[in-house]
Amino acid sequence: MSLFHSAYTYTLENLDRFTTAFQQHLGLVFLPLAVGLLVGLPLGLWSARSQVVSAVMINSFNALRVIPSLAVLFLAIPYFGLSFWSAVLALTLLVMPPILISTDVAFRTIDPAIREAATGMGMPPADILRRVEIPLALPVVIAGIKTAAVEVIASATLAAFVGAGGLGTFVVLGFAVYDPAILLIGAVPVALLALIAEVSLSALQRAVQPPTA
Repeated sequence: MSLFHSAYTYTLENLDRFTTAFQQHLGLVFLPLAVGLLVGLPLGLWSARSQVVSAVMINSFNALRVIPSLAVLFLAIPYFGLSFWSAVLALTLLVMPPILISTDVAFRTIDPAIREAATGMGMPPADILRRVEIPLALPVVIAGIKTAAVEVIASATLAAFVGAGGLGTFVVLGFAVYDPAILLIGAVPVALLALIAEVSLSALQRAVQPPTA
């Protein structure tokens, strides 16, 4: 209990630093996620429409998943330096695979008979996509977004190693001075953010699940 009390006291004494780090962490989460959604969703849909594109995209982004985030961070340093943008680049590469792959799977696994029925009813392709395919694909797409969100929240702590700030600065400082209380100041909010993302996106996924017959 004294450990958490020490962490609480240290937070109050360094509230400005904590607030800045928290805001930086949110930026390191939301910016890569926004880029991942803007790029990954259209690419995933395109991939689902073409076997050749799918083979190239899925294999390429699966290869990215085996590269540690910290390695990508250090590879970005020669181009962006020790900066916020080095971290954003690495984290964007981290969120892309689950978003793209889940989108590809979501649209590819829609029963072709459903599309054929919609076409037979005279629906144009744009309406089929908007009114039929997207509602069916949305739960799987959200599952990929949830995975990406949780991963980027946790991995954003590594941004401290390239001077990009975030809650990871307290984790690094806690290790450096052998003070678990300072480490908790960074670790606990990250865990809570990941839990909030998991719970809220799981609830959204259930909400958009099409009713079963």
